[in-house]
Amino acid sequence: MAGAGASSRDKRATAARLKAALGGESGAAAAAELRALLERVLAPAAGPGGGEAAGEALEWCRCLLSGGEPWDSFVQAVRAYDPATLCGLVWTANFVAYRCRTCGISPCMSLCAECFHQGEHAGHDYNMFRSQAGGACDCGDSNVMREAGFCKRHRIKSNSNVPCVPKDLLMMSELVLPQFIFSLIQHLREGYNEPAVDLPSEKDLHKILQVLEPHVSFLEDLTKMGGAMRSVLTQVLTSQQFYKDLSSGVGENACAKKSHEKYLIALKGSGLAFPEDKIACNMQEQGAGTSTLSVQGLAGGTATSGQGDSSDEEDQDGSQGVGKRKRVKLSSTTKDQSIMDVLKHKCFLEELLFWTIKYEFPQKMVTFLLNMLPDQDYKIAFTKTFVQHYAFIMKTLKKSHESDTMSNRIVHISVQLFSNEELARQVTEECQLLDIMVTVLLYMMESCLIKSELQDEENSLHVVVNCGEALLKNNTYWPLVSDFINILSHQSVAKKFLEDHGLLVTWMNFVSFFQGMNLNKRELNEHVEFESQTYYAAFAAELEACAQPMWGLLSHCKVRETQEYTRNVVRYCLEALQDWFDAINFVDEPAPNQVTFHLPLHRYFAMFLSKAVKCQELDLDTILPDQEMLMKLMIHPLQIQASLSEIHSNMWVRNGLQIKGQAMTYVQSHFCNSMIDPDIYLLQVCASRLDPDYFISSVFERFKVVDLLTMASQHQNTVLDSEHERSMLEGALTFLVLLLSLRLHLGMTDDEILRAEMVQYIPENPNPKSGIIPGSLSFESVLSAVADFKAPVFEPGGSMQQGMYTPKAEVWDKEFDPVMVILRTVYRRDVQSAMDRYTAFLKQSGKFSGNPWPPYKKRTPLHPSYRGLIKLLHCKTLHIVLFTLLYKILMDHQNLSEHVLCMVLYLIELGLENSPEQESDEEESAGGQERCHDSWFPGSNLVSNMRHFINYVRVRVPETAPEVKREPPASTSSDGLASSQNSGTAQVFSLVAERRKKFQEIINRNTSEANQVVRPKTSMKWSAPGATPQLTTAILEVKESILSLLIKLHHKLSGKQNSYYPPWLDDVDVLIHPEIPRYSHGDGMTAVERILLKAAVQSRLNKRIIEEICRKVTPPVPPKKISSAEKKTLDKEERRQKARERQQKLLAEFASRQKSFMETAMDVESPDADIAMEVATSEQHVSEAIYDCVICGQSGPSTEDRPTGLVVLLQASSVLGQCRNSTEPRRLPTTEEEQIYPWDTCAALHDVRLTTLQRYFKDSSCLQAVSIGWEGGVYVQTCGHTLHIDCHKSYMESLRNDQVLQGFSVDKGEFTCPLCRQFANSVLPCYPGNNMERSVWPSHSNKCMQDLVQEVEDLQEQLGTFPVSISSETNLSKEMESVMKDIKSTTQKKYTDYSKTPGSPDNDFLFMYSVARTNLELELVHRGGNLCSGGASTAGKRSCLNQLFHVLAMHMRLYSIDSAYNPWRKLTQPSQDKNSELVSEELPEVPVLYRDVSSLLLIQILTMPQPLHKEHFTCIIKVLFTLLYTQALAALSVKCSAEDRMAWKESGALKKNTSSGEKSWEVLLGHVISELSKGKIYEEEETEELAVVLVNPDSVECYLQQFCLPFLRITSLLQHHLFGGDLPSCQEDEEFTVLASCLGLLPSFQSAHQFTSASCLDWPVPAFDMISQWCSELASFASRHPDQVKALLIQEPKWDLPRLLQLPENYNTIFQYYHRKTCSVCTKVPKDPAVCLVCGTFVCLKGLCCKQQSYCECVLHSQNCGAGTGIFLLINASVIIIIRGHRFCLWGSVYLDAHGEEDRDLRRGKPLYICKERYKVLEQQWVSHTFDHINKRWGPHYNGL
Repeated sequence: MAGAGASSRDKRATAARLKAALGGESGAAAAAELRALLERVLAPAAGPGGGEAAGEALEWCRCLLSGGEPWDSFVQAVRAYDPATLCGLVWTANFVAYRCRTCGISPCMSLCAECFHQGEHAGHDYNMFRSQAGGACDCGDSNVMREAGFCKRHRIKSNSNVPCVPKDLLMMSELVLPQFIFSLIQHLREGYNEPAVDLPSEKDLHKILQVLEPHVSFLEDLTKMGGAMRSVLTQVLTSQQFYKDLSSGVGENACAKKSHEKYLIALKGSGLAFPEDKIACNMQEQGAGTSTLSVQGLAGGTATSGQGDSSDEEDQDGSQGVGKRKRVKLSSTTKDQSIMDVLKHKCFLEELLFWTIKYEFPQKMVTFLLNMLPDQDYKIAFTKTFVQHYAFIMKTLKKSHESDTMSNRIVHISVQLFSNEELARQVTEECQLLDIMVTVLLYMMESCLIKSELQDEENSLHVVVNCGEALLKNNTYWPLVSDFINILSHQSVAKKFLEDHGLLVTWMNFVSFFQGMNLNKRELNEHVEFESQTYYAAFAAELEACAQPMWGLLSHCKVRETQEYTRNVVRYCLEALQDWFDAINFVDEPAPNQVTFHLPLHRYFAMFLSKAVKCQELDLDTILPDQEMLMKLMIHPLQIQASLSEIHSNMWVRNGLQIKGQAMTYVQSHFCNSMIDPDIYLLQVCASRLDPDYFISSVFERFKVVDLLTMASQHQNTVLDSEHERSMLEGALTFLVLLLSLRLHLGMTDDEILRAEMVQYIPENPNPKSGIIPGSLSFESVLSAVADFKAPVFEPGGSMQQGMYTPKAEVWDKEFDPVMVILRTVYRRDVQSAMDRYTAFLKQSGKFSGNPWPPYKKRTPLHPSYRGLIKLLHCKTLHIVLFTLLYKILMDHQNLSEHVLCMVLYLIELGLENSPEQESDEEESAGGQERCHDSWFPGSNLVSNMRHFINYVRVRVPETAPEVKREPPASTSSDGLASSQNSGTAQVFSLVAERRKKFQEIINRNTSEANQVVRPKTSMKWSAPGATPQLTTAILEVKESILSLLIKLHHKLSGKQNSYYPPWLDDVDVLIHPEIPRYSHGDGMTAVERILLKAAVQSRLNKRIIEEICRKVTPPVPPKKISSAEKKTLDKEERRQKARERQQKLLAEFASRQKSFMETAMDVESPDADIAMEVATSEQHVSEAIYDCVICGQSGPSTEDRPTGLVVLLQASSVLGQCRNSTEPRRLPTTEEEQIYPWDTCAALHDVRLTTLQRYFKDSSCLQAVSIGWEGGVYVQTCGHTLHIDCHKSYMESLRNDQVLQGFSVDKGEFTCPLCRQFANSVLPCYPGNNMERSVWPSHSNKCMQDLVQEVEDLQEQLGTFPVSISSETNLSKEMESVMKDIKSTTQKKYTDYSKTPGSPDNDFLFMYSVARTNLELELVHRGGNLCSGGASTAGKRSCLNQLFHVLAMHMRLYSIDSAYNPWRKLTQPSQDKNSELVSEELPEVPVLYRDVSSLLLIQILTMPQPLHKEHFTCIIKVLFTLLYTQALAALSVKCSAEDRMAWKESGALKKNTSSGEKSWEVLLGHVISELSKGKIYEEEETEELAVVLVNPDSVECYLQQFCLPFLRITSLLQHHLFGGDLPSCQEDEEFTVLASCLGLLPSFQSAHQFTSASCLDWPVPAFDMISQWCSELASFASRHPDQVKALLIQEPKWDLPRLLQLPENYNTIFQYYHRKTCSVCTKVPKDPAVCLVCGTFVCLKGLCCKQQSYCECVLHSQNCGAGTGIFLLINASVIIIIRGHRFCLWGSVYLDAHGEEDRDLRRGKPLYICKERYKVLEQQWVSHTFDHINKRWGPHYNGL
């Protein structure tokens, strides 16, 4: 037999031999031989010895498995027998998968991209998501998804037609694999060393795992061979026999023995096993006890705490961060020990999972275990094994240092197992899954309990979780809770849970750990030093660990049959609550200044009650506890409501921001259903069952405003500072309104609730859809019913908006409910914004023009179970409070606001809407003992109490109060009055006393000891301890009823006496149809009118009394003093109103001013447009231009000593370089075939041209024959504001010293314009406009051409005439130099240095005139590429070209052009000497026909003395036009075929001698052809290119015009900037003619039909001589380099406007192609891939892999592609970022979902579609270089993008 080191051929032979033998007779011997071979090959000693050994072993395995066949063909063979219909593709975190809710049965269903795209999901509710924890594809699994959603591959039920597997194919596998897997386990055993004290050193674990990587990968490959191989593996993994044989350690193999010992040590070493336990276990297990593991629970076995109890160590390290609070240990002997403590391994699978857990779930192992899942037997076995190890998983997880990764991996597995209802049910029945889960969760939380400090700090027996522990802070419990929620979603499992009383008790026990956690104590003295952020953990824990399981259970309690479940839950919930009250020693008063937002037990109780009534038709009273329990139950939720109000009143400021955070989270949309809603519902239930007077007085006491509710004008509040009183009173009343008007759980249907939630949500913030949390299937239909979709728009400012839903008009009209808005708003300002929108709607629709009050909305009827709630509205206590408040408001007592009045009226109206059926005034008298408030009102019905007059009130007031002075009326002694009922003196009314009394009564009723309890005597004078205000009693004459107060209030609000007139006196119908639309919207007056009308409708008596009061009130009843106070308030109100209006007006004016200023920034003070540079002949003295300095505010001219400058932004730009000569815009590549090559861009072509010229011609002349700046040119733009340069310097100094972090870097010279805040980085000096030079020249414009040509030449020679003499350093020239430096440093060196000799002056010369060219070309682009629109465009208004020209000209004049080389000569004088050609050692000059005419124009103009004379300008243009025209003819002659050329040549020669020969293109073309024929220019014909047929004269004419147009456009723009004057507008087809005449090229404007471009020519010297000379230059060049002649002739320059790449319609196209694409530089898949939208390059954002000299790839690319400006689409986030120089900003997204919303980071994963308008805006900002101005949020990127 071959040795282990055999060659592969030997291995193959051996394998084949063994396979044959096994099939034959000598099977047993062969099997033994095989076993021995494998033992040797796979011995662990060899394994860690290095990669070769492992490789060798795997090689052997492959050979043996395939029986000597080639491996690949074996794989093929096995695949043929794959019956699997499941996809089962396993993926890891960050994989992009899909979820389709339409097709899913389980909410966890997910599909891989391939199955998703091959299935039919169009129109379904699906989304793409990035897997957090990993997952597997469910395609083909009908337990999890509907079959309609399967993809094409997994639709076929293929079980029937797969042949069965031949026995010998997998025979070897069955023998080899057990040993292979055992060797893997041995490796794992070997590698694991129980850590001494510390954590297992992670390095060791990683080492082992790396060594084992190939083994596990091999197994993974096997699983991918399909079903046949998987079933073999399953057999091997689950067979107990194999495991016994191989791993029991009984055999003679020493190696196996050793490994078995290590295994046992590992079991013990987990701090788990104990000798005593072991003996016990061995007794039960009759076997040798070898594989028994008994695990000691972390909390369970503290009693036996022996040598290695790990939980103690854990305490030591865990408790440092917790502060001084000692952890509490529970002695939980009740727990089922077997769950936590016993682990027995009976097969490979079990031990493999054990090690997987021990090694903290290595990814490879997880993937292997999951890849096996399509095998059904394996799935069941694995699920059971997983459940069996659940406790162990929890313990490992708690200790883990990588708990996040580990959590993800656990959930990756469990979600595959527990999402399947069938499987979950089976495991629940067979393995006690629910018991295990609940117990494990309980154990887990027990490790971090502390004593609760709620209520009774010393003696409290209650324990709560400590939110500061890592376990809660890091959500370590998350995987276990999420599994629990997952299995509760299955009905069969949830039923089991709800039926099992023991489980419910345990679960309530678990929930009570969270009851009262994260207690807040109000800081009264100084601010807390350290703001704890534990509240995040607390809210997350309650939501995930308590609320979500609760919702899961509730979803199964929907029908009558499930009543029993609800009874169970409610029963155990109440028991737990009772235990809780006992544990915290709670009687009836909550401890002051404490609040916890976490009452999960209360919320369980509330939600199950709600379900019972709503869905199960249970009678509420049968499940409610007694009154005393209800009183206790209401206290804590009420405390939360009062605390919310305190927090909003800033009474908790010393606790820091976090307390506000808690208050907001409590009502926030994700939490409110599980937090505030159940709380309010519970309070509603309590209120409907308790005595209303007791409840109302409790509310005011909790809100601490009892003392405020007195008729006296002054009071002393013992528990509240006066500045908090108003907002606490508002809070209390608002709470009552919420309590009485919310119907969320009191009878609304689900659809009504959904509708109400939406109606609330949309007004408060017209909302993008994602903000509206979808909850049900009817979501879309309700949404479209209540709201209109407003497509996304954007303001001209460029800020993006999302698509919004805004409420429909009838929703505003009928359904807008301020109560819902108040309930749901996180910030108070949101309530205001909803009201503002409501106001706007009313104004718009003309329903109400003033400031409306929140409208009153009719409520849905109450469910009969809650009718008791109405009693609150009809109790005397509330009526006294309302009466008192109305009176106080009328009398203008302090601390009352409009909001208070609004809420009081709302409560009255609610009372009128919900009145008891009959008006009974007698019901109360049965009560027996007289109560103090009986003397206020006779009955408890609001309708009748409204008309009850109250004459005198006895009040307790401070002695200083004004009421004390007043003597009571002489005739009455108060005692006498009190006895006679009807005279109506009221007693002092003390809410607190009332409450105490009621509480006693209830307790007495419960304990039936009424006779022994004596009512406390002090109750009348009760006040908070510690405050002893000197109170005295005074009697107040009131003589009002609620009705009369309302009517007076109406007068007060309207500011007129007698303003109220009962409407029914005119129109009796009002009483029959009281629902009148005119009352539904309006302000306070409308509300009062509405209430009075309702009161009148309800009772005739009221109606009569209202009429009486109205008659009587004419003489004002209140004493004069009051009316003056009233007046004062009115004045005050009016003044406030006026001030508000004034402020509004000012703001509006300011805004409009700002807007118009932005639009016409240059129209107001536009210096450059006014420097009218045409010499005005009539005026010799033109006034100077005046500039305003925006810093010092002075106006004046710019002088040499104190120059003024324009605020400018200089930026390098490569936009021009991106033009292409095709009109078809390029697309972003989304397949491998589409690639983008930048050969046809403008920049590339110009580059090639310059390089070619430099090869053949003299460098210095090449650098004047072209322009640069197509890439990296400097663009200058201004906001149009000017400032003194010295002012600017001091401004910069102050910015430098200002420590505020700006978005710009002052050191780089950046600043924002002091006036309009536009971003800028330099100041361009304004050239002094001392216009005296203009009069130097006489302006006879009738000079002949020759004279002008001569003058131009002379001017160019005399350098000295530059007005600012360069020799004298003035401030102005210094500034001009510094700005020139700025311009140079704006762009990179590579964009300025084109000369062969670096640093030559020619470079600077080229750069300077190219700056001018860049700016002109860009302005042309901004105008749309032509000048047809004419006029001064917006770019013109803000243009600074004029000033820029002066700066450039001053610097250009420093370089004198050697007159011999002056191009002007070549253009205007036929050369005399031909001998210059002979000097051949130097390269020749560039021939004139190869020079770029526009560049020549700028060189000419900028080297002339400034300011330029208009006629010289025209002269230069005329001369250059002749050259341009000749270039056009030459280009044309090369384009046409040889025959055409002959024809033109002849026809031209015929006409040559006619008079207008020089102005006919035929003649000139003929001449050009004949001249050029002399050289070798036309020799090599390349006919295929020249298919241009130019036979008819029109097409020639057209070609020539198109050729000349770009030059004419640039020239016209230049003329416009230098000399002012508007550009004429025209049609596109007449652009040439119009521009030519505007430039003075056309002598007289002819009619269009006979116009030819040649008529514009004006030759300075005979045309034919000039042309011959120019052509001869080409001819001599052609003789040396015939191949280059044509290429260098300037071709027809037709560039399309610069465009960004076109993007595909659907974002998915981009995403699928790019998110897995590898980077071309580092060949890895980038973590954050991005793509450049200008050129399509794929880059790694922030990738360190592609970093070069500390620049990350995006920044580098932005410099190379856009000279510092980059536009990148981030593939994984769908957003675009802009890089501009050293800053970057998030621009937003151009892909929106169907609702017009962005999906940043693809969190929602809905399909996204291109928004063309947004993309247009982006392109616009790129082309117009306005990123800096429009986008506000810039930050530095430090080259790290």
